[in-house]
Amino acid sequence: MALSEFDLIHRFFQSESLQCGQGVILGIGDDCALLNLRPGEQLAVSMDTMVSGVHFPVDAAAEDIGYRLLAANLSDLAAMGAEPVWFTLALTIPSVNESWLEGFSRGLAQLAGEFHLSLVGGDTTRGPLTLTVQVHGRIPVGQALRRDGAYAGDHIYVSGSLGDSAAGLALALNPPSLLSATDSYLLERFYRPTPRVEMGRLLRPYASAVIDISDGLLGDLQHILQRSHMGAELELQHVPLSEPLLATMPRQDALLKALTGGEDFELCFTVNPADEANMLRELQRLQVPLTRIGTITHRTGLRMALDGEEFSLPAHLGFQHF
Repeated sequence: MALSEFDLIHRFFQSESLQCGQGVILGIGDDCALLNLRPGEQLAVSMDTMVSGVHFPVDAAAEDIGYRLLAANLSDLAAMGAEPVWFTLALTIPSVNESWLEGFSRGLAQLAGEFHLSLVGGDTTRGPLTLTVQVHGRIPVGQALRRDGAYAGDHIYVSGSLGDSAAGLALALNPPSLLSATDSYLLERFYRPTPRVEMGRLLRPYASAVIDISDGLLGDLQHILQRSHMGAELELQHVPLSEPLLATMPRQDALLKALTGGEDFELCFTVNPADEANMLRELQRLQVPLTRIGTITHRTGLRMALDGEEFSLPAHLGFQHF
């Protein structure tokens, strides 16, 4: 007997592992969720959609898809310095495949449990595989990190390493017959990114502007520059590249992946030099590499140099949705 919509929701999305957050007065099962913020808090909301064959390969494991979908959304909250608390899910599937749904909900639950995040509502319907999550985070009033605060003289930092996810996607689309340890690392970086939620929270007192790297470093940094009405100078030899990435391609190709590949879901942020030492001291306990890659300037536009020589790329940079 085929599962009804309500049976599907109850079986796969009302488990305790997806109902572990705080402030839920009424969750799944009614027309709306009822949620409580604590006094002195604001609500941060973000939503992303992933489509099979566009954002992930059609044969990707369901568990990886669930994990990646939620991680990408949590990265937006990290960039605002928000604490994740709730999320909703709109699930469009071509048919009720119980094995796929079990894997997908397991991937969601793994990350939701890590951040004590509750699934509080959503919708299911039939159609081409399309997945939408809306995340909700809380943040003390006036402490949200934004894109519009960068100022001339601020230093530009990125977390982690860049380009790994784009290389992992290339492997996912054309998998080798035998995976090496390097291949597995890059695939993990694509399917299982780490949202820098705790880093975002710790950056609240220090960062002047923050964005998560979803569409490529250069494209996302441009958003900070445009919103802040500033320019930047980048020293590309400092862009952090992982050893596995460098083991698979020449350094110049790896650098291009890092600059334009996207979906690393690391943070790019700016900080006043006067706050830099305190920031680095505070963030060192996370044991996540932080790399200074440039400086914000009054002169608008993005200028790049590699080992002291001017460097340029084609005009269309980063991931384009259309």
